[in-house]
Amino acid sequence: MVHGELSRDFSRCLVFFYKSTPPQGIHATEYQPICQRYKNQYHFASMYHRQHRAPFYSAYILSPADGKRPNSTWMYEPQLVFSRASSDMKPFDSPLSQNVIESQAVLQDYKNSSYTKGHLNPSMHQKTRQDREATFTLTNIVPQRAGSNSGPWSSLEKEMLRKFKAYCEGPMYVITGAMPYEDGARWIDNRVSVPEYMWSAYCCPSYSAHLPQSVQPLFPTYAAVGRNDRESGPEIVPVNPKARASVRGYDVRKMPLDELEGILAQRMATPVSLFQGQCRE
Repeated sequence: MVHGELSRDFSRCLVFFYKSTPPQGIHATEYQPICQRYKNQYHFASMYHRQHRAPFYSAYILSPADGKRPNSTWMYEPQLVFSRASSDMKPFDSPLSQNVIESQAVLQDYKNSSYTKGHLNPSMHQKTRQDREATFTLTNIVPQRAGSNSGPWSSLEKEMLRKFKAYCEGPMYVITGAMPYEDGARWIDNRVSVPEYMWSAYCCPSYSAHLPQSVQPLFPTYAAVGRNDRESGPEIVPVNPKARASVRGYDVRKMPLDELEGILAQRMATPVSLFQGQCRE
């Protein structure tokens, strides 16, 4: 069984946040905390934006996959339809209830949309098959251009795994999210909000005491922002004109945690803190 548990907070899945503290400064009433539960275990947490029918972020503990990416059945969240519905996240039925369609994103939204289903919590950052299967819910998905999803953003996810394996000596807490447009939302068929940028940050409070000098700035925290729109300006993430055509305009810019928090604070018009105490013990 797949479960997604809704409440007013993350009290049942705080383990996925550093020092059991979710990001601070994200208070919009449209956001719905979801503790993502699968086969009687919590696997990660998502902050879902009801009006945008997409998650704002997913938080998880990175653990390298012990197998391949599963061919999983996509799920939806019954409790986004009715607050007292079963907590079991269910496979999409055919035909779908209109109540489901109105409450959240559905597979039809992505069909012929020119967007891929972009995981915020990527399946290959999860250890067991059950962990990976739990990521295949549309409450963990945003519309992402293929050039980003399979290009620079995929490279960033792989690089994060390498850093974890080489230098992290304890849990690595990750928060990955989607940044909306500053001048108003963009939509798939006036239903699902398309992000202008992807963003991600990690917190590794326990790491090797013998870091190479070139790696020292990357611990205990580091962050990145990736373009999801080729037409966006270069202010946040510059474009590399020498990149191959298929990925040009989907660049990823790496940066210190406080720089990402500053960008998010500007977009959300409120101070943002992703990790308690900047992830310093």
